[in-house]
Amino acid sequence: MNKLIGIILMLLASVIFGFRISKNIEFKQNVSGYLKRAADANTIALANQELTKVIDYLEANNITDGYTSIFYETPNEDIGFWYQNLKASQNELANLNSESALEKTNVLIKLRETLVDSGQKKRVTIPQGLAVYPNNTMWALLNFLATIMGFLGIIIFIVSFNSNQSQNQNS
Repeated sequence: MNKLIGIILMLLASVIFGFRISKNIEFKQNVSGYLKRAADANTIALANQELTKVIDYLEANNITDGYTSIFYETPNEDIGFWYQNLKASQNELANLNSESALEKTNVLIKLRETLVDSGQKKRVTIPQGLAVYPNNTMWALLNFLATIMGFLGIIIFIVSFNSNQSQNQNS
């Protein structure tokens, strides 16, 4: 019976982690993937097209304002600033009237600098936890619960397995 409880706890933890992973995948499909493509675009039209997909998704899902933080608000978790920056970039791409290759290249470079953090590992600039916004608190609690259930499930399963092995050896 204890083995079954351990297995159920591990399965529940896996389901919660699976849903969280699916939220990240959905976010990558609708936001971060397109932002990366916009940053990598070689033409103004292509960059604008990719950026528009992101902004349309954000507006459709009401992800235009607020903070992704749970306990305290920090600037790197400000959705409003990030969204306004994306809109400003989109406006700059849409309103570029120059035929100059140099000016177009400068706008694309500026867009890339806006969209991608340049550090040791280059990543798209996104407020942390945006994939589960506005339910960040719920997902933090679920992840914590899943971690506890997973560890408890493993411990219960191992203890139960070892006690069954001891009983079989004594028989």
